[in-house]
Amino acid sequence: MRDAHRLERTSEGSDKGTVYAAWECFVQGEDDVRGVRPEVAVSWHRCREQYRVDPHLTEAPVAVVEREYTPEQDVVFAELGFRAAFIAHEVSNLGGIVTVTDATGRILAEWGDQATRTIAADSNLAPWYSWSERAAGTNGMGTALEEHHPVQIRGAEHWCQAFHNWACAGVAVRDVVTKEPIAVLNISSWRNPLPASASGWLANAATKTQCTLRRRAWDSGTELVAAYNQARTRSSAALTAVDAAGKVVIADDAASVLLGVPASTPAVDPTLRWNPGLPELIEAARYASKQAARNPDWVGSTQIFTHLADEPIPISIRPAFVSGRLIGNLVSFGASSGEQLPQAEGDAHSRAQPRRVVAMRDNRMVLLRLPEVSFAESEGNDVWLSTDQGRLRAASPGLDKLDGELAAAGFLRVHRRYVVNLSRIREIERRRKGELVLVMDDQTDKMVPVSRRNAPAVRRALGF
Repeated sequence: MRDAHRLERTSEGSDKGTVYAAWECFVQGEDDVRGVRPEVAVSWHRCREQYRVDPHLTEAPVAVVEREYTPEQDVVFAELGFRAAFIAHEVSNLGGIVTVTDATGRILAEWGDQATRTIAADSNLAPWYSWSERAAGTNGMGTALEEHHPVQIRGAEHWCQAFHNWACAGVAVRDVVTKEPIAVLNISSWRNPLPASASGWLANAATKTQCTLRRRAWDSGTELVAAYNQARTRSSAALTAVDAAGKVVIADDAASVLLGVPASTPAVDPTLRWNPGLPELIEAARYASKQAARNPDWVGSTQIFTHLADEPIPISIRPAFVSGRLIGNLVSFGASSGEQLPQAEGDAHSRAQPRRVVAMRDNRMVLLRLPEVSFAESEGNDVWLSTDQGRLRAASPGLDKLDGELAAAGFLRVHRRYVVNLSRIREIERRRKGELVLVMDDQTDKMVPVSRRNAPAVRRALGF
C-alpha cells in the first residue's frame, strides 16, 4: 500500500508519504501529526474522537435525514447548481466532477466527466449519499461544513483509506445571520491534482451566492424594525427585536440598558447587528425560530440574566413573520406569557461537554485537558491559549466558537478578546473607577480585563 503513496509532492510541497505515515499512526491512536496541515489534523481528531468514523470505510452511507427547505435554501441550491454547471465545463476535460450538497452533507446533484462519475459511484460519491464528516470522515464536502473558508483535502488527508486516491476542494455557503451552513459546492478529481484555480472558483461562487442572502437578510431586518414599531404601539413593556441568531436589530430605551446596546438605533445590515453577549437570549431566539417553523402561532417565555441585573428577568418571545416567512423575534421584558422554554435546547451532541481543547504547536496537534487551559485570547483571526504547556494557537478559529464550546465547562467570556477558565482565576483587582481585572493562574500571572458589560456575569459566576 505504501507504494501507492510514494514521495510525490502536493501543490503545497508537503510529502504525500509523510502524510500517509502520519495517517497510519493517527488511526492507530497516536497523536503525532507532523507534516499534516492543521485543518486536516483537527478534522482527523473529530473523526477519531468525536464521530468515531471507521477509517476503513469503503463507501459513504445513504443519507437518511429528511429536511424541509426554506425558500432561501432553495435559492442557494439553484444558484449553486448554475455555478456548478459552469465549473463542471471547466474541469470535465481534466477528469473532474462537481457536486452540491445540503447542510447534512447529502449530495443533491453531480456534474462532470462521465468516466470519473462511474468510478465515484463505487464509493457512493453520488446523489442521495451522505458525505458529512460524521458519515464519511475527512473529505472536501464534509470538512467544508465544519470550516468557514474553502478547504482542500488531497490523497491521504482523507480519513478513510478507500478515498486516498481522490483530491477534492469544497466551500460551504452559510446563512449570513446564523452562520449555519446551507449547502456545499465541491470539486473532486480521481488520481489527478485539482486545477490551481479551484479554490478561486469556489470562493467566488460562495461570495456571489451569499450576496443574494445578504440582500434578503437586509430586507428582513427592515421588515423586523417595522414589526417592532407596530408592536410598541400595543404594549408599554421594554421591547427589542432580535434576529434568528439572537442579535439585536433594534431596542427601545429600557431594553437597551438591559442588553447593553444603543437605544432606538436600527441595525438592519446583518453584518452590523448588535451582539448583546447574553447566552440565554441567543438560546431563546434559536429555540423560538425552530418552534415557529412548526407552529407560526407559537409564543414562549423564559428568564434570562441581563447586563446590570443580579437577578434573572422574565421575557416573552414572539416570532415575527412577513408573508409567512420568519424574519426574527420580538422580545418583551417583564412578561411571561406563552410556553415555558426548556432549560437547555439542542441535541445531546451539542450539549456534550468537551473533554479536550485542541491546539497546534508548529505542525503538531496538542490535546489539552481543560484544567490545563488558563484563558484564551483573540488576536486578529487567531485565538491563542495560555496553557501549562506554554502559549499555543487554538486549532479552531474564532473566539465566539471556542466560547460556545466551553461555556458549559467552567469557562466564561469576560471581554470581547478573552475567555477565561474560572477555576484558574487567582486574584480579582478592583481599580479606581470600578473596573475589574482578573489575575490568572498561569506562567506569567496575566492580568485579564473585564469589560463593563460582562462585569455582572463575572460577579455572579464568582459569587460576589
